This record gives sequence, structure tokens and C-alpha cells, in this order.
Amino acid sequence: MRVFEHCAVAGWLAAAVAFSGATALGTSEPAIGSVAQSKDPAAVLAAARQALGGDAKLSAVKSFTATGRTRQVRGDNLVPIEFEIFVELPDKYLRKDEVPAQESGPNATGFNGEEFLQDPPPAAPPTPPGGAGAAAPNPAVLEAARKARVTTVKQDFARLTLGMFAASFPSYPLTFTYVGEAEAPQGKADVIDAKGPNNFTLRLFVNQQNHLPIMVSWQGPAPGRGRGPGGPGMPGGAPPGAGRGAAPAGAPGDRGAPPAGAAPAGQGGAPPAGERGAPAPTGDRGAAPGGRGMPPGGGPAGTPPPENRLYFADYRDVDGMQFPFRLRRAVGPDTVEETTFDRFRVNAKIDSKRFEVRK
Repeated sequence: MRVFEHCAVAGWLAAAVAFSGATALGTSEPAIGSVAQSKDPAAVLAAARQALGGDAKLSAVKSFTATGRTRQVRGDNLVPIEFEIFVELPDKYLRKDEVPAQESGPNATGFNGEEFLQDPPPAAPPTPPGGAGAAAPNPAVLEAARKARVTTVKQDFARLTLGMFAASFPSYPLTFTYVGEAEAPQGKADVIDAKGPNNFTLRLFVNQQNHLPIMVSWQGPAPGRGRGPGGPGMPGGAPPGAGRGAAPAGAPGDRGAPPAGAAPAGQGGAPPAGERGAPAPTGDRGAAPGGRGMPPGGGPAGTPPPENRLYFADYRDVDGMQFPFRLRRAVGPDTVEETTFDRFRVNAKIDSKRFEVRK
């Protein structure tokens, strides 16, 4: 496919990874042996935080902003998106997206505590026509939808911040369990399971050599299929203007946005071979997620949901800390999104109006 030929040139590379004593990543649960019992997940995360700049520096981060660009696969097209991210830790997050080729204007989604942020504000539900049988929108249904949107955006936030801080925040707390080791041609990674509210689970890979986060993976529908930073993270998922974050709880995050041994970077890009910690690439397949003839959700009826991966790469110094400047989002074998950060600003003052709930 033309789009993926272009992506391959840009360095969107997949990595082959297998668990010790298990089959390939994502195909079955890894066998847990003595290695898994010998490591404390807190120690692995502490080493990762030290590699990212140390607890003192990371704990001093109260807010940050970021700007950059995401390239997102939509059908046969590669769509450029310009984004801004605004975060006040621990419970305020907003991502603003704009597609230069479209005239719809920018849109933003995020959360402030338990409130869902959306700009432009969501349209009011249509008033049912009068007459017998007419019913007003069910408030309970509307509230459930709002909570689902908040949950989805918080999951995007959790995936991004794992690559930046190797920790979770009270706005969406995670518990961690050590799983084992993953192997790649250029090294090993420690593998940690993370669990959060609403049955949220993901798997974090941390490079054993430099202790930087490599990627997070989780099971879920393909972006744009069953959901409303993506990522840049974040930052990665649904096209701007299509209701980012509108999927039910448990749907994958978007972003702006990467298996063991991959170089650090989301929201999403495993680096070309040669970047530190990168495994030997195997290349992307030339088909968009779901592919022609595939039902929504990414595979034939009855098959499990595809594995989603957000790779962190190109870590650079930001005020004495290491932040990933490149993310790659993949669904199954296919790259669906690549995010590049231009700049992070730490502890910059953010206008409080950014986090106001618009009615």
C-alpha cells in the first residue's frame, strides 16, 4: 500500500519480540518462572525513574506543555495533525488538535478531575418530536457516556505519562506486577503488568540496559473502530473532529503515542535499527488496520481484539530529565500513527481557562 511504503521510508519499523519461555508477544500469556519472582516491580520502576532524571526532578514537575505533529493513517491517506498538550499534574490534561488540510478548525479533549473537557463543546441532544411515545434523553445514559469519555482520555494520559515518568498519578492510579523478561536481538526488557480502574490493563516494557521505558501494549479495538493523543501520545486514536475519547471505557487511547529491546521513545515510534536499545526491525505490513474485507474491530468475527502498542523513542534532555520525543502507535502488525514532539516546557504557567468545562 502506498501509505505504508511512505511510512517505511520514514522509519516506522516493527520489532520482533518473544517472552522467555513463551511464544511471540501478544499471542499467549508468558510463562512465569523464577525470574518473575526475583524482581520487585517497584525496583524496576525506581531504576526507570532514575534513568529519566531521578525522583527529585520528576517530582518537581507540576505542569508541562508540549507541541508537535502527528501523522495518522486514515484509509489510504497519511493525515498530518498539529497538536498542543497542556498538563497540570495530577488531574488536568488537554490535547488540542488541528488538521491543516481541513477547514473545521481545531478541537480539544481532556479532563479536569472527573469532568470531561471538549472544545467545541458537545452538541445538545436533539429534542424528540412531540406526541405520544416521545421521550427525553435518558440522563443516566448521558452520564454514563460522559464518564466513559473521561475514562478513555485518562487512559491516554496514563499511557503517555508511563513513558515520561515511569509512574502513575492519582487521577488514574495503577498497580504494578512484575511479569518476566522479554528478549529482542539487541537486549532484554523487564515486563510489568499495570492495572487500573474500569478493568484497564496494559503491559510496560523497560530496557534492562538503560532502564528507559520502551513501550506499552494492551488489547483493544483498532483506533477509529469502536472509539470516539492520540498520542502524542500521546501522545494516539480517533481522527480529530470525530469525537476523540468518545469510546466506552476500556477503549484504547490514541496516541500521541511502541516490544522489548525497542529503542526508547506514546501516543509512538520504534526507532530505526541503530538507535540505542532498538531491536532488529522486521518491517510493517502493507495494510491498514482492519484491512479490506475485515469487520470493524480489526479481525474476523470471534477473534480476540488486536494488540495495540505505543512505542517511546528518541529520548532527549529536557531540564535535566529524559523525555521521549517520538512515539509510534501500532495495531497488530500495522503502524497507524507516528508522533514527533517539537518542544516540552516544564512548569510553565498555563491559563486556567484551558481546563474550564464548556457547556
